[in-house]
Amino acid sequence: MLNFKNVTLRRGVRILFANASFTLHRGQKAGLTGANGTGKSSLFALLQGELQADEGDFSMPPDLEIAHVAQETPAVACSALAYVMEGDRQLQKLQQQLLDAEKANDGLKLAELHGAFEAAQGYTAEARAARLMSGLGFNSNEMKNPVTSFSGGWRMRLNLAQALMCRSDLLLLDEPTNHLDLDAVIWLQDWLCKYPGTLLLISHDRDFLDSITDHIIHIEQNRAEIYTGNYSAFELMRAEKLAQMQSAFEKQQREIAHIQSFIDRFKAQATKARQAQSRIKSLERMELIAQAHINSPFHFSFPAPVKMPNPLLQLEAVAIGYGETRVVNEVNLTLAPGDRIGLLGPNGAGKSSLIKVLAGAMAPLAGNKQVADALNIGYFAQHQLEQLRADESPLRHMQKLDKKAAEKDLRNYLGGFDFQGDKVLEPIGPFSGGEKARLVLALLVYRNPNLLLLDEPTNHLDLEMRHALSMALQDYEGAMVVVSHDRHLLRSVTDQLWLVAGGQVQPFDGDLEDYRLWLAEQKKDIDDSGAADSLSSRKDQRKQDAERRQQLKPLTDTLKRAEQAVEQLHQRQHRLEQQLADPGIYQDAEKNRLIQLLAEKAEVDGKLERAEMDWLMAEEKLEEVRKSHV
Repeated sequence: MLNFKNVTLRRGVRILFANASFTLHRGQKAGLTGANGTGKSSLFALLQGELQADEGDFSMPPDLEIAHVAQETPAVACSALAYVMEGDRQLQKLQQQLLDAEKANDGLKLAELHGAFEAAQGYTAEARAARLMSGLGFNSNEMKNPVTSFSGGWRMRLNLAQALMCRSDLLLLDEPTNHLDLDAVIWLQDWLCKYPGTLLLISHDRDFLDSITDHIIHIEQNRAEIYTGNYSAFELMRAEKLAQMQSAFEKQQREIAHIQSFIDRFKAQATKARQAQSRIKSLERMELIAQAHINSPFHFSFPAPVKMPNPLLQLEAVAIGYGETRVVNEVNLTLAPGDRIGLLGPNGAGKSSLIKVLAGAMAPLAGNKQVADALNIGYFAQHQLEQLRADESPLRHMQKLDKKAAEKDLRNYLGGFDFQGDKVLEPIGPFSGGEKARLVLALLVYRNPNLLLLDEPTNHLDLEMRHALSMALQDYEGAMVVVSHDRHLLRSVTDQLWLVAGGQVQPFDGDLEDYRLWLAEQKKDIDDSGAADSLSSRKDQRKQDAERRQQLKPLTDTLKRAEQAVEQLHQRQHRLEQQLADPGIYQDAEKNRLIQLLAEKAEVDGKLERAEMDWLMAEEKLEEVRKSHV
């Protein structure tokens, strides 16, 4: 389906990748991985016809329906639901053809188009769009709101829903989980697993890649190579290629020791047994996986906190919300050194609000919050990327944080976050989201906190940086509370899971797979409740749809028969007129035949007049019934 033969792509004079040869077949789902700037987005541009191969040949079938997520959302006043429905380009085309046929008063064409519209599931398109939006976190009231009322992150969800609405042959997704919470990520994962077309997915979420992909295209060192299997299979194959490099041994042993330490500490505790078993499974495959990251440009760790009071922070009967609205009530939570908590819960349940209250960025509505005198919080949230000074360099940000530090030491420190050479002196305004996120993390680590509060810390980070962050957090000695849609990070660095749902915050008895099942059960309960409430309306709708089909079909058939009758009579009339136009028919010898032809033409003229009247009446009746169902 997609054929690459010795393809080379350049950005200016720099080669992104060269001599790439591989084929993606219909229905395959491939993950596209590689460090930022290696050419993943350029490969997408090639598929969309925005770039041409500098060398080699790329081909794909003509008239392929390609869907991708728009990077910008137009400021349109239509409803969010209508905007998402625009993604089904086939239906949009049929709707325009229907309008054109109505203007032309072409009854037969209208009948044909209505049949095509029904065959294309046009009458259920709104319900299909609503299901997509619900899965991505929109409630029924929000679907009616204008597109202009949504923030940037939610507009990206609308663009994603619009791309999924398209009945595409090829779907291109570039970091689709960046603006999603864990619930929406799990829903999208299930949707993509069922997607019948060919999928090309750029993602830095290894659990997401593992669950969906059956091939990995990896771009590294100017080469693009395809591997069979999901991301874990790719890691193992890549690690095997690097296994002979002895320099990896010490790092590998350190990573194994981190996990083994956790197992030794917690395998005997019933409350930690499930997490310990998860780490044991990780240890079984760590030997090869660690090899896959030996060339990572990121090298940093959290130093031991200077002071570690116990407890660090306590919430007693705390209520959290905005104004008069309470999101959660009666929160009782004690954070002690070594606590590693992952927060779960549906979108809007209050996870980020709880993090803000813990960080002091938001005051509780009620209850008591106590903090230790030596508490030193490291708080990461997406809005902090916007608080960086665009006109200042990474080095300048560090110097403002520590005025006494030597420039050489700060440069060495920033190098661990892959700010090398002149990069440390450049203004950060043009930096990518990933580079800004790395700088915020560098500033956070340097502050040496004893309590980490991380709200979606992996957004914009590539796989290597996520791996480095995960390893650094495993070594961290302070307390930690994490909200993340990256299940690998949650599984790797947290010991406890807490559920924020239904206005409550309480420990969750289970692991991330249990949480996925819990989400499915919650959705089933909502669906069952909604089914009971709307059973009669759905019956009425089905009855109306059946009545419509029963009414439209005979009318459509009648219209077609009338059209055929008119056409046949027109042909007979034309033949008779040709015969009557022959001068020879008016000779005395042809008198009887002339009388016969004139009588036959009079009969045909009468039948034609009645057939045309029947046709007009059938067309009017069909239009009347059609409008009554709009």
